[in-house]
Amino acid sequence: MTSAGTPTSDATPAGAPRPGGAGSLAGRTVSRVGYGSMQLARLQSDRSAAVALVRQAIDLGVDHVDTAQFYGSGFVNEVIREAIRPQDDVLIVSKLGATSDPDGPVPVRLAQRPEELRAEIEAELTTLQLEQIPVVNLRRVDGAHMGPPVPDDQVVDLDDQLAEMIALRNEGKIGAIGLSSVTLDVLRRALPAGIVCVQNPYSLASREDEDMLEFCAQEQIPWVPYFPLGGAFPGRPKVTDEPAVLAAAEKLGCSPVQIGLAWLLHHAPNVLLIPGTTNAGHLEANLAAGAVTLDKETLAELDAVPTRSPAAPQH
Repeated sequence: MTSAGTPTSDATPAGAPRPGGAGSLAGRTVSRVGYGSMQLARLQSDRSAAVALVRQAIDLGVDHVDTAQFYGSGFVNEVIREAIRPQDDVLIVSKLGATSDPDGPVPVRLAQRPEELRAEIEAELTTLQLEQIPVVNLRRVDGAHMGPPVPDDQVVDLDDQLAEMIALRNEGKIGAIGLSSVTLDVLRRALPAGIVCVQNPYSLASREDEDMLEFCAQEQIPWVPYFPLGGAFPGRPKVTDEPAVLAAAEKLGCSPVQIGLAWLLHHAPNVLLIPGTTNAGHLEANLAAGAVTLDKETLAELDAVPTRSPAAPQH
């Protein structure tokens, strides 16, 4: 069984209350609500605003930040490097499996081959000015939530990828290995490598991976959903459009977004959230969702929302 550690404190080392309470990740106690940095790429014309937003998140109790070298072609990691101080004791979680391609039809392309995984880590270590990335998720292309067809040269055996990830861990360049965009079969196969978290698309309105979430709970592996509110791509339902969510928001005096995030925290004890935003007010609201209490009646009404989401492209 892979243990994610035991939560021990309701406050961060800096003394801020933990949004969502205490959870665990890679043997560290963390706030259950962290911050996903992908949207910071939108602030490339206002670097100071991006840095200030990350600082605000930390001041409000965020102590784990999700990132990737290919977010904004390194810009987001530059912001994180500037914003986060050693004394903040923030756990940085990154991912491999893609790389920047600013001259391509889209600014990111797949990078699944072992040598590409290593190159991306080397670039990230340089950008973040770190000796080790504490947690690195291997973003696979197995799940039904993938986008366009995968080129033949990017169909890579799991064992080959894990061998490279383990080598990077043995060299001290990464601290722990997670998985993202995977099937339950792939997760089971990868367990001997010591998997510390799983990131898959998942929300109240998109629960195709419920069996995998339950498996992770049994194995004490944190479940970190991306697209936690759905609606990230055309045809994918939005949690905030669901009548039950709107009714719960009105009843409890909070926003539909907060209901969607609060439901995830209530749904399983191993859930950690990484909602992203570039808006300071939205950041505060996202973190405040960790304090929303759902009574049994409201929770039952939300649990009854059907899953009706089609497959969606990778984030």
